[in-house]
Amino acid sequence: MKETRFIDQNKEKWSRFEQLYSSGSKDPEELSDLYMDITDDLSYAQTFYKRRTVRVYLNQLAQMIYTGVHKQKGQSLSKLFTVWKISLPLEIYRSRKTLLFSLVAFLIYCLIGVITTHFNPDFPRIVMGDGYVNMTIENIQNGNPLAVYETQDQSAMFLMITTNNMKVAFLTFFAGFFFTVGTHILLFSNGVMLGAFQYFFHLKGLLITSFLGIWIHGAFEISAIVLAGGAGITAGNGWLFPGSYTRLESLQLSVKRGLKIMMSLVPFIIAAGFLESYVTHNYQSLPDWSKWTLILFSFALILFVYVFYPFYVARKYPHLVHEQEANTVQEKKIIKLFKIRSLGEILADSFHLYRQTIGTIFKIIGLTAGPIVLLIMIYQGINHSYEMGFQHYYDWVVQLKIVFGYFLENGQDWLMVLAWSFIVAYIFSVTFWAVSNSQRKKKDWSSLITFIKQRFLSVWAGNFIVFTCVFLLPWYWLIWVTFLIPLFYLNASVMAFDEGSFSQRFSKGFGFSTSKYGSTLMVILMTILIVMLLAQPIAFVFSIHEPFNDKPMVRDLLDMIVDFIKRIALIYTEENYMYWGNIARQIVYLLFVLLVLPFIAITMSVLYYSEKEKRDVVSLKEAYKKFGKRSRLQETSADSE
Repeated sequence: MKETRFIDQNKEKWSRFEQLYSSGSKDPEELSDLYMDITDDLSYAQTFYKRRTVRVYLNQLAQMIYTGVHKQKGQSLSKLFTVWKISLPLEIYRSRKTLLFSLVAFLIYCLIGVITTHFNPDFPRIVMGDGYVNMTIENIQNGNPLAVYETQDQSAMFLMITTNNMKVAFLTFFAGFFFTVGTHILLFSNGVMLGAFQYFFHLKGLLITSFLGIWIHGAFEISAIVLAGGAGITAGNGWLFPGSYTRLESLQLSVKRGLKIMMSLVPFIIAAGFLESYVTHNYQSLPDWSKWTLILFSFALILFVYVFYPFYVARKYPHLVHEQEANTVQEKKIIKLFKIRSLGEILADSFHLYRQTIGTIFKIIGLTAGPIVLLIMIYQGINHSYEMGFQHYYDWVVQLKIVFGYFLENGQDWLMVLAWSFIVAYIFSVTFWAVSNSQRKKKDWSSLITFIKQRFLSVWAGNFIVFTCVFLLPWYWLIWVTFLIPLFYLNASVMAFDEGSFSQRFSKGFGFSTSKYGSTLMVILMTILIVMLLAQPIAFVFSIHEPFNDKPMVRDLLDMIVDFIKRIALIYTEENYMYWGNIARQIVYLLFVLLVLPFIAITMSVLYYSEKEKRDVVSLKEAYKKFGKRSRLQETSADSE
């Protein structure tokens, strides 16, 4: 049957559905009948009209019907109850191995704290600080060993403790994204501290007294940290062991699983804050039997929710245990490079291209530029050993100044700045090549070498002004320089993608940048905002360290990890412990820089292609070359024969 005859036979039915759907009268029964008819038509069209518009039209129509038939109703309380009754226990059961692993690891870390304190009674001073230990000894001498819990107003104490416990638990979870290493560091830190703290009271003959006071709230609080560690390991394992998924798909699914466990911990974290503020606060006036009852009940509740009940649900619904969650990750979107874009499209396409190319880009950068960056970091750490021995007010500012040569104190700093100008140009060149080859399934690696040879110096020259503004001017000038950078922002991408002599491309770069000034400025501001938001849980941008004190006003995940490293370093190198903490900070900051630079280069590419299409209508010229040829979507005279 010819396509025209097929359309004439069914167009009234299709038209009836469109009228029904546009009127808002989406009766499920009628839509279901239409669904059967139109899916049959779609199946026929896919067989006989695979390259016709009618197939695309019917496919869209079928999707509309499917949405109408399966339209979700509002969530009810019964649905929420079902989540807590079945879905969440099953998720806990599926993650039982990682949760058990987290518990065993935490107990081992506690044992390390106990054994170390046994052989070195001063070890608690290392993990908890001299001030806290001296205060505790003074409280013991005054006959109130846990007086620290009575020093604040109960309401303020509840708010502060609950907020802090929530932050620690979620940081323990999010630290799992770093190949689960961050989670282990936080579990180790808390476990060693707990073991050392409890054994410290044992040495004072107050183990039972401290146990009855601390574990009133500690049963929920410590259990939440251990379970958050298990959730973090669950999330991190998705990255480490992707199975049949891509690593990104596996990470998204595992993070979703871990977040479900984290959501179940929120009530227990709040309960722990309440008990610590209103019950432990008055522990001296409570009889011992009530303390034992509270502790045993708390542990029994944790065991019921996270051990016994999940096993019961798994046995009751065995067919749901191994049910795989549908993969909601979208298929790879092909980005059309030559296209006039709005600001929203520029950002959206930049993110899509970043997601598609960052694996390739980071692999190339890691194997080629990575060792050089590492050598520069080591060299600059030695060159600025004095600055590396302190905790600075704005720590991230000083650490980046050290690595990039911001200080400009000697010839070595100027040499490092020059080296970084070439490294940034190389990263941009690799990114430009990856973008230009983003639509190819297989990468032609020889073309990368050719591209670097032909375009590297041009990219370096085109990016030199922007590099100078960002890398040489004082950081507090960047607020004003941000409005100047768009005038030169596209120079590097024009030098990479455009044809012509060096001088022609260089002058054209200024013209492209000027034309895209408004869009470029907004893209720069949005990029800064996004990077700051993503960095907050790991390295708080506004983290300020008080003078002569290495404790920040607002602690973030990086502060916790660095504290752990400094405690270990303090045992072996009393004078240089701060140096190793700052090395860890520099590694994290450099990883951020190496991840952000490709995104900046991608935004340059998208802006360039948008302006190029606007000026030269490249896609229209390409379409004109194909005019009259057979189309995959439109019927031609040759198809009716």
